Amino acid sequence: MAVPERGEEELTGGGVNRVVRVGGTVRRPARRWTPVVHALLGHLAAAGFGGAPRAYGCDGEGREVLEFVPGEVPDYPLPAYVMTDEALAGAGALLRDYHDATVGFAPPEDAEWYFPPRAPAEVVCHGDVAPYNCVFREGRPVAFIDFDTAHPGPRVWDVAYAAYRFVPLHDPSRDESAPGVAEQARRLRVFADAYGLGAAGREALPRTARARLAHLVAHMRAEAAAGHEAFAAHVAEGHDLLYLADSAHVARHEALLLSALSPEGTGGRVGMSAG
Repeated sequence: MAVPERGEEELTGGGVNRVVRVGGTVRRPARRWTPVVHALLGHLAAAGFGGAPRAYGCDGEGREVLEFVPGEVPDYPLPAYVMTDEALAGAGALLRDYHDATVGFAPPEDAEWYFPPRAPAEVVCHGDVAPYNCVFREGRPVAFIDFDTAHPGPRVWDVAYAAYRFVPLHDPSRDESAPGVAEQARRLRVFADAYGLGAAGREALPRTARARLAHLVAHMRAEAAAGHEAFAAHVAEGHDLLYLADSAHVARHEALLLSALSPEGTGGRVGMSAG
């Protein structure tokens, strides 16, 4: 990996933003939502949640400065350690801890979020919980990164997308690395149990995953049409069509997924009053 003369090391996997490491910090372009994200990260630190980077304001070039969280951030195809039950349950538990830590956060009155708040605003959703935004150490998830898309919303809005990414709920006919449908259902139960998702959240999870994918496709296409190069490239590569194929896959197997999530499903527990 090339290191410029200034000692900046460009980090791969940013997707939309150019991200560099400088010593123990990460520098990223500051955006209109950066102030509220930094306020959120400050709240998380004060609440004792250790699964997110600290925010250190902006540097002389106007870039936001964040703590570098050491560990491995996986990319696709997902490595074997991401696909273990331990990693899956760890991601669910980490997401629950994050959500609980956001309760009580009071954003600044002039806060501008990347996405508008969604009702009911139970927590502050991360907005893009996925392996590529999760730091692993020794095969276990320890922190989430890239909070740009954070916004107030219902727990299940975040849980459903995280399940889509970590189970993953991909159509095996388009992704040969995806587990079979029965295994996806079992893994979905593992994730929901680790989060402590309540009965209402479980009943809503498959349809919310589809709504979340529809939202992602609409956003991607709108940004591409507006001239955003990274999103335009994603659309040109057919990413939107892959998400739609996965949404149809979830719809086809919704009954099986709901059965696995139900109290009469394959073991586990339902509760902790989260959705």
